[in-house]
Amino acid sequence: MWNSTKITQLLGIDYPILQGPMGAGFFTTALLASVSNAGGLGSFGAYTLSPEEILEADKKIKEATNKPYNINLWVNDVDAALVNYPPEKLERIKQLFKPYFDELGVPLPDLSTDIPSKFEKQVEALFEIKPAVFSFIFGIPSKEILNESRRLGIKTVGAATTLDEALALEEAKVDAIVAAGFEAGGHRPSFLRPAQDSFTGLFTLLQQIKAKTNTPIIAAGGIADAKGIVAALTLGADAVQIGTAFLATDESGATPLHRQMLFSDESNHTTISKSLTGRMGRMIHNRISQNIAFETEVLPFPLQTKLIAPLKVAALAQGKTEMISFWSGQNTSSLKYHSANELMHALITETGNLIV
Repeated sequence: MWNSTKITQLLGIDYPILQGPMGAGFFTTALLASVSNAGGLGSFGAYTLSPEEILEADKKIKEATNKPYNINLWVNDVDAALVNYPPEKLERIKQLFKPYFDELGVPLPDLSTDIPSKFEKQVEALFEIKPAVFSFIFGIPSKEILNESRRLGIKTVGAATTLDEALALEEAKVDAIVAAGFEAGGHRPSFLRPAQDSFTGLFTLLQQIKAKTNTPIIAAGGIADAKGIVAALTLGADAVQIGTAFLATDESGATPLHRQMLFSDESNHTTISKSLTGRMGRMIHNRISQNIAFETEVLPFPLQTKLIAPLKVAALAQGKTEMISFWSGQNTSSLKYHSANELMHALITETGNLIV
């Protein structure tokens, strides 16, 4: 059976289809439950939330599904550059974005560089919840955290954008590795080298990791339909992780405008930019990403997010779509489902039909 793989056996799911973790308002219980209840693995991107918010959200998840699901956190959730960040540099970069604020008639926000990491406290909440899967990006948790995960029976999944990162994850004895190709939407979760030095496409990265590691592999980046699933499995993946196709469904927390953009011709033009959050991410190009070149210094993560947040709210309210950043992977040509349930059914049925 095509759907019986190392990953399905490891995670206790029926099909090797994982929903990409979504945070920052894109996650919904309905989306996670749609995927998990259909036999895949739904995911909860919790990196922006307090421990209390994670615990509260998990109560709703458990009411919606009794199937396995994943909670995703960021190991490195605050850039080191924020320590002793020069006030004059903060002001200079704010002025770089001031024309956009002026155009929308909103003031520049007051910003504080005192942003503590949430990660370790979030992990404490995760251990209280005991999800089937704990996935993480932007690094590798400490040995103590990984050991406690094993003791609690929580499977650990780390993301790699290069072979070296995959080897580091295998040395840490994670249960599975996400091979994160550069085609994927959202943040590029590199952690050994800068993201701009880690531009490996999924199919190359997948084969590199398969040849050099023994850990089960989850392929992510540019997969949106059954043909993509079959291609990834053929090249050695034990499962796939799909983001943009689920982001485009009505169950996701994306705004109606965002979902509309994913189905439009605009989504054929994605770009890599730091302008939204301070870390490299793939999104549909817009005026800000075009005007502020990738090489341009912006605020460290997540301070840049806090700078842009009121701008995004105002742009949405005023219909200034050319100033809004919409996350998207490179491959939107296969998008056709607005229902997560219909998408899962199609992925399962069509993959089975292709693998005979």
